[in-house]
Amino acid sequence: MSKYIITQNLNHPSVSLSLSLSTPCYACFWLKKKSREGTYSSTLSKNLSFSCYHHLSHPNMFEKLRFLFCASGFNGACYKDRSDCIDRVRGNNRVADEPEIGENGKKLIARQFGWTEVESITGGFNSAVIGEGGFSTVYLARFSKRLGAVKLCRSSERLQRLFRQELDVLRTVNHPHIVRLLGFCDERDEGVLVMEFVPNGNLHEKLHGTQSNRSILSWSQRMVIAFQLAKALEYLHELCDPQIIHGDIKASNILLDGNLHAKICDFGSARVGFSATVQPQPRSNRANQILGSPGYVDPHFLRSGMITKKSDVYSFGVLLLELITGVEAFCTKTEMRLTVSLAPQLSNKEKGLGELVDEKLGSHYDAKEGADMVELAMSCIGENPSLRPSMTEVVRIVREKAIASISSTDERK
Repeated sequence: MSKYIITQNLNHPSVSLSLSLSTPCYACFWLKKKSREGTYSSTLSKNLSFSCYHHLSHPNMFEKLRFLFCASGFNGACYKDRSDCIDRVRGNNRVADEPEIGENGKKLIARQFGWTEVESITGGFNSAVIGEGGFSTVYLARFSKRLGAVKLCRSSERLQRLFRQELDVLRTVNHPHIVRLLGFCDERDEGVLVMEFVPNGNLHEKLHGTQSNRSILSWSQRMVIAFQLAKALEYLHELCDPQIIHGDIKASNILLDGNLHAKICDFGSARVGFSATVQPQPRSNRANQILGSPGYVDPHFLRSGMITKKSDVYSFGVLLLELITGVEAFCTKTEMRLTVSLAPQLSNKEKGLGELVDEKLGSHYDAKEGADMVELAMSCIGENPSLRPSMTEVVRIVREKAIASISSTDERK
């Protein structure tokens, strides 16, 4: 008999509830068994009541459970949707529900989709492909009122583990600069993640794409993106419990929304928890580790197999240089890393900043900010991980040194 645990704390000291539900059940909690389809309500105490909907054909299944709280003059409500249970009993014949989207700061429970629902919102996986990698394809999803993105993961035992890993991470995080998970489907070998649609592509396309799909990011836009990315990484490293190391920060994993604000995606390489993330990988298995990308991966990890928060700091430093220079982190033609190609210029203090800044910006950049950001990037990519700044320090430095660029947004907080 499976259990579902509902815990709700509505940020109010006198409101806290934990209930255990069992399915299948032939009574709805404290209610007696009902033989007719409809909504039934019950009052458990003067401060707590609930209602649920019973289906005539499946009286042991409940569709929606609603709790109403009245405590110290506070009114709140939470919903636990088990419509996916109904979908499976009925053969998944209904149209996919619109995923609930909350306001910033409101954590939502990702809904489980049926396979036919996923096929419905992607047009049988015939909709536009908006992203593709070595292990997954991302399709445009259409709901009744908004768009979404469906990430279809390839089928293999190893990729199933990565899918589970990414799902577990995305279900726990809640940050405005991390892509939001709306739901998932695990009915088949191919795992599916249903995520919010981020309309402006990724940062790599904006910096290095063809003329037809590339628009020039201004200096201030680049600094805002760097600051948003730094805050998201600080959240993962310092505010999540347990801590999360992304493991694959790169320009193509930074999505841009309608305001060109950054959202980190792709947590397939993430590591969770201190003890699990810092242990060296066996050398024989190191080549099989899906972690990091050429140009961004921490050299210390390549040498030791040890992944830490400072590995993300290194990748951030490379990305910051990429934003400043407009040069790709890794050139596939020459197999040259950005940090190597820039080494002579970065070490020569006499050369002006103008030789480093993206030529597409012309003279439209803040020279003082540029010099400070180059210095920050250099500290992030330092050879000794222990001497690299933490992401909290990075956030503080960018906030202080790039104040002119980020002052026009609410990102200073």
